[in-house]
Amino acid sequence: MMKQTLSFLFILLTPVCLPAQNRYEVVITEIMADPSPQVGLPNNEWIELKNTSTLPFDLQNWRIGDAGSQSGPMPNFILQPDSMVIVCTGSAVTALSVFGTTISVTSFPSLDNDGDQLFLKAANGAIIHAVSYSSSWYRNEVKKEGGWTLEMIDTRNPCTGSGNWKASINTNGGTPGKTNSADALNTDNTAPQLKKAHTTDNTTIILVFDEPLDSLSGATLSNYNIDGGLSLTNAITLAPLFNQVQLKTNTALTVNTVYTISANNITDCKGNRIGSSDKAKVGLPADPVARDWIINEILFNPRPNGFDYIELYNNSNKILDAAKLYIANRNSAAAISSIKILSTIPHYIFPGDHMVITEDADNLALNYLVQNPENVLVVSSAPSFPDDEGTVIALNFQGEVVDEVKYKDDWHFKLIDNAEGISLERIDPVAPSQEATNWHSAASTAGYGTPTYKNSQYRRTEQINAEIDILPKVFSPDNDGRDDIAMIHYQISEPGYVANIIIFDAAGRPVRNLVQNGVMGLSGYWNWDGLDDKGQKLPVGTYVVLAELFNLRGKKYLHKKTIVLARKLN
Repeated sequence: MMKQTLSFLFILLTPVCLPAQNRYEVVITEIMADPSPQVGLPNNEWIELKNTSTLPFDLQNWRIGDAGSQSGPMPNFILQPDSMVIVCTGSAVTALSVFGTTISVTSFPSLDNDGDQLFLKAANGAIIHAVSYSSSWYRNEVKKEGGWTLEMIDTRNPCTGSGNWKASINTNGGTPGKTNSADALNTDNTAPQLKKAHTTDNTTIILVFDEPLDSLSGATLSNYNIDGGLSLTNAITLAPLFNQVQLKTNTALTVNTVYTISANNITDCKGNRIGSSDKAKVGLPADPVARDWIINEILFNPRPNGFDYIELYNNSNKILDAAKLYIANRNSAAAISSIKILSTIPHYIFPGDHMVITEDADNLALNYLVQNPENVLVVSSAPSFPDDEGTVIALNFQGEVVDEVKYKDDWHFKLIDNAEGISLERIDPVAPSQEATNWHSAASTAGYGTPTYKNSQYRRTEQINAEIDILPKVFSPDNDGRDDIAMIHYQISEPGYVANIIIFDAAGRPVRNLVQNGVMGLSGYWNWDGLDDKGQKLPVGTYVVLAELFNLRGKKYLHKKTIVLARKLN
């Protein structure tokens, strides 16, 4: 009887250790991805786990992993409620044990400095927590260079993503095995948002949300709708991050067709629900050819502490994928060089979209109005675009050049004394890329740049019946983005003509020899910027444009058109 009583007491006093069955019962709370240069912690990579539940868990046979690999099994270790443990490779245990309880695993994943996807997997294979961090999560330009950890702010709200992480403020550079220095209340009251969608084949669509979802809510088929006469047959919330949902369609999607997906009643892990319908466009991407994907705006001389940017424009009816597009320049030997892919993950560019490539999206937003921030792609170590002249090249998936611009700084508006921070904008997306007259400085009223939206100097060449016409009839070359350029259009019935264009003031004096023996096509245009032959600003008034057209067979035409040059009063 005594033995039975002792056995019963032993069972009562021994803590019950269960395998974690639910997400977020144990979470990754601190990440040392870049320990060098050292601040105060050992030069080793590690992560910290915390038990956020009220029960102890045995971590035996648990594993951690990243996008490319996973560790060996964890040893028999009881993680008590509200307790932390450091996980690292075997050779780092001695150095890290000084700071807190430490366990090791074989094949500890190599943590990428700029960002990685980490997951924590229970012995039964269930994903308990996953984090997809990036260097921007540090929120500190100095600390992201190394020696400091990323700390979770509120361990009770683990599914809020980047908004729940920041660089450690502990003078050692981190708090392994202890309460995070960033620890604070960070309540999650924000519903998830559908950010974008892409396809993996002609019947499979992947939806991407901005935070992890409740997996049951994400997998409820009735929460989704698609237009275009299609219906959905299946929905799966995808591990390990649970911020993506895979949908299946009943029939195949059609090429060059844009579909709209809507999501309703979906919740995150805190129960925040999408109120009104979130929508995203999707379709089947195609590879662009020449004139489909064009260089539309170039900032090659940024302000101090700023960055270059290149804007490209989808000038086709195709859906393009930034993960299959490249940007490059030419080196001193004129060979294509410094090739960079625009995105490492699918990112669709729909007809009429403007897409901007830069090295720092936050810096871009500080210097310019960015109307569509989702259309900014960050490319680290982007190709160099010199301040005086250079080459911008757009390449497709096959490595073919689909557009190229050899720009020069003298393409800027001649009255601009300092072009620093002023972009060059393409005027007409249909006109030739390499034609200097098809480029103009961005308007001052647009902040000298229009990244992600329609150019301030945009104007399509209009089809006209007259042999010579001028648009607009009144122009004001003050770089305010409105009627800054006079476009002299022409249309002739046969090839072989040459043009001379001379501009006279109201007194009949020639002030600008705009074109001299210019070889003409069947149609085209010339631009006048309101300057004389010396590059000086002309006074307001009425001017006469004399166009002389002739060919080698003796045919000759003279045309006179008037135009008014006006400027705003200061």
